[in-house]
Amino acid sequence: MSEEPKIDSSSFVSPSAQLFGNVEIGSESSIWPNVVIRAECQFARIGRYTNIQDFVMIHIGYSHATEIGDFCSITHHATVHGAKIEDDCLVGINAVVMDGVEIGRGSIVAGGAMIREDSVFPPGAIIAGVPAKQIGERDSSRANRKNAWIYHLNAQAYKRGEHRAWTGPKYERWLRELEERIETDSDLAGLRADSAKE
Repeated sequence: MSEEPKIDSSSFVSPSAQLFGNVEIGSESSIWPNVVIRAECQFARIGRYTNIQDFVMIHIGYSHATEIGDFCSITHHATVHGAKIEDDCLVGINAVVMDGVEIGRGSIVAGGAMIREDSVFPPGAIIAGVPAKQIGERDSSRANRKNAWIYHLNAQAYKRGEHRAWTGPKYERWLRELEERIETDSDLAGLRADSAKE
């Protein structure tokens, strides 16, 4: 029996993206051109307000599901394979995140990093290198949420057939207002149970 992907109706999925098996896409997320997500065993779960950018490959491990949290950005050409990435993270261009990896909330994985199997990183880690290691510590939750919100705006525009959402006075005003909301975490109002604690 084939298990079909479950995609929230509020999310944007590019027509060229390919999703197979036990895949779940949360509300207000976006799946960009030429993304592939496969889950022949285990499951692949993408949270809310998360963007999976062009040419990303997401797969499961034989023994590991893939879980990506809310307000994450998995950027162009990255590979996530049987790993867990908590909320508010950014994975850089061409990074590879392998089976059994756990990345704590508010972390950044540098472009081109290669994270070996079963590596575990705490919240707020800055991860880089081949093989990757933690090179610093900084809570990047707000900066990463900003990126996720910008991609959310773009996805809403793409759903309307508009492809120039990141330019002009209206966008600049929106961006300034977003930055003010993020600074006080009011961008999370009604979206996250622990927003009052942040």
